[in-house]
Amino acid sequence: MLAAVLLPFLCCLSSAAAGKLLVIPMEGSHWLSMKAVLAELSRRGHEIIVIAPESRMLIDSSAMYMLKMYPVPFKKEELQELMHSFALDTFSEKPFLFRFLNTWENFRKSSAIFKATCESLLYNKEVMKYIEESKFDAILTDPLTPCGQIIALHFSIPTVFFLRGVPCAIDVHAAQSPDPPSYVPRVFSLYTDHMTFPQRVKNLLIKSFLCNFAYLPFEHLASDFLHRPITMKELLSHGSIWLKRMDFVFEYPMPVMPNIVFIGGINCGQRKPLSQDLSIFGDPCAATSRGPQLSLPQIIYVLLSQLIFRNNQFLSVNRSIVAEFRHNFRHKVPLPPPPPKKAFQ
Repeated sequence: MLAAVLLPFLCCLSSAAAGKLLVIPMEGSHWLSMKAVLAELSRRGHEIIVIAPESRMLIDSSAMYMLKMYPVPFKKEELQELMHSFALDTFSEKPFLFRFLNTWENFRKSSAIFKATCESLLYNKEVMKYIEESKFDAILTDPLTPCGQIIALHFSIPTVFFLRGVPCAIDVHAAQSPDPPSYVPRVFSLYTDHMTFPQRVKNLLIKSFLCNFAYLPFEHLASDFLHRPITMKELLSHGSIWLKRMDFVFEYPMPVMPNIVFIGGINCGQRKPLSQDLSIFGDPCAATSRGPQLSLPQIIYVLLSQLIFRNNQFLSVNRSIVAEFRHNFRHKVPLPPPPPKKAFQ
């Protein structure tokens, strides 16, 4: 009897159909994580179109997707120089004011380059006509630069955000999650959740000054293109799904909305076995005959030591970290000699 009732409804069901996805990615390591997702989507039969600037570093062509490019008013070398400057400042141990001013300058340069990229895309009539006529089912984009979301609002296309985070927690506020600057340290501040009053003031200054300055050009661009005033927070608040490459093991826990999905393990998808020199430290069987078994922090210390030996640019920055690990875990790995005085010149 039950089967007779359900049969007419089951006949109305159809198999899931593949969709048409527009991808507006972010350069650098952001793209490497996103590319792994595109590989799986392509394997499942979805049609993927990636739109990227002609001057790009890591975004490449592939059989998994169709790459469509558009011209931009800068060269690849300018983008590489900016990324290199960001990397050096991230590991800087210089005073707060120096790091603050350097970060401000890097934000200004990056904001100008990414705004020029976005403007070139939004006002490229050929590409925009192609997007309109293609009838995409969704847009996958990194909201670090909101160009993909501007296009999504313009054509009323659902958006899936793929991100690690947005400076000054604009993504958190856009998703209506709490993030008070009195307790949650801002990027580049190097503070913890236990801050003194002066540190909280500095933390608030980073949020109020740096972030508003960095994203103000995008707010003006979005307002002009959409023909209505709009803020960065309002722009990102229209995202349908947030895929966050993070985990509360390393981040400050907070309440989140149901449309936020944590996929922090995606960067660990391609596991590689430890080398023979390191595998004995984590193998309890080998530890009894060849040496003591190390804990996870000790193994991290060994890996950090190798990084320091291989990359002299981060040598002086990580010496203090290695010294602390060496004192705590008594692992006999010699510290490298001090770097020359002009190592960073």
